[in-house]
Amino acid sequence: MTDPDRGAPEEVMWAGRFITAKRRGKWEYVARSRGIHAAVILAIDDADDGPHVLLVDQYRVPLGRRCIELPAGLVGDQEEGEEASIAAARELEEETGFRPNRLETLGQYYSSPGMVSESFTLFRARGLEKTGEGGGVDGEDIHVHRVPIATLPDQIALWREQGYAMDVKLLLLLGAGMIA
Repeated sequence: MTDPDRGAPEEVMWAGRFITAKRRGKWEYVARSRGIHAAVILAIDDADDGPHVLLVDQYRVPLGRRCIELPAGLVGDQEEGEEASIAAARELEEETGFRPNRLETLGQYYSSPGMVSESFTLFRARGLEKTGEGGGVDGEDIHVHRVPIATLPDQIALWREQGYAMDVKLLLLLGAGMIA
């Protein structure tokens, strides 16, 4: 069966600098403005003491608390036509202080398709080189976590107990086999 609103015209209800609220038939949803999408980075540090994954946390206003996340950022928010891989490398270095030697595209995904039309391209980063402390730009207050992959489930459980919000993309690390 086809949704009767599939062919309804799209109406812009409100537009801001980064997001646009839209309606199509009975559906209300949010989209990124100007065709911007995101790059998300699964950064694996293959160190002598075993593989680690880089995670970040930052305060998220819509949640009212800090959230544990994979490093990520917007593609094309500063330069129209920017390639997702270039944005991914830039964002990884800004947020974590690590530059990737290799980026592998793992596909395009949608985080909450019943409410948000935004997509993100997932990258796996390897061959990491430490270039700085990270922490983001413009007062982002990003905290970097380098977590041994072997202890990741326990660390996530501990953060949950401490009241951190968890980005749904962390489920990739716990069950989809993408960390390999």
